[in-house]
Amino acid sequence: MLVTTTYTVTGMTCTHCVQAVTSEITELPGVSSVRVDLASGAVTVTSEAPLAEDAVRAAVDEAGYELADA
Repeated sequence: MLVTTTYTVTGMTCTHCVQAVTSEITELPGVSSVRVDLASGAVTVTSEAPLAEDAVRAAVDEAGYELADA
């Protein structure tokens, strides 16, 4: 069963930002797709199981951006 979760990432301003965030989150185990809406900062992640928010936050931090608190 696939799980889809949407996060908000702050600090993204261009397509390079989108690519960096997408690349880092895609490397997390179980992630099957990542869609980023640059205008809103919404990052929709589809995975095989729920992801630990700490893991997503670490991936976004690694890309140089910040996961907004829910």
